[in-house]
Amino acid sequence: MVFIHDTEMSLRAAAALVNTLPVTGPDAADRLVTQADFDAYLDEYAYTGTFHRDDEELAAVRANRPRLRELWNVDRDGAVPLVNAMLRDGRALPQLVIHDTFDWHIHATEPDAALSVRMLVEAAMAFVDIIRSDQWDRVRICAADDCDAVYVDFSKNGSKRYCDTGNCGNRMNVIAYESV
Repeated sequence: MVFIHDTEMSLRAAAALVNTLPVTGPDAADRLVTQADFDAYLDEYAYTGTFHRDDEELAAVRANRPRLRELWNVDRDGAVPLVNAMLRDGRALPQLVIHDTFDWHIHATEPDAALSVRMLVEAAMAFVDIIRSDQWDRVRICAADDCDAVYVDFSKNGSKRYCDTGNCGNRMNVIAYESV
């Protein structure tokens, strides 16, 4: 399944944000603690609008993580009230915009809305696309025994089993080979 560019980028950003939680990887480390961690995340996942890059903004973004993680713990029908609550709490008002190098796409918050709100609403809008296209089976948790990282499977045939946060696929293949 190929999602539109802004949907895919929002889904990748949401998964990456969730994967900063200490419970997701084999090392059990929180990967969004310092301003440097936050800056690295924002450098990799582009957001538009107002940025403060201060401790208050970092704390608000960190607070989104458990809420987003819940989306990977439910089925498609269970995701609907979670997504609707995110849209409602963010006062989402979808509208088409064009700017910078991006063609027409949807923004659902004002540019001066808090970054944490924009992030949550953009993720919710992306999950709306997954729900509407009946692609919930692509919302997954890593199949590695020692990893709970999340991802969305963007492969053509929907066969991806492991996250991209480490070497889970390689590690599990080595374990399987050694046990033969």
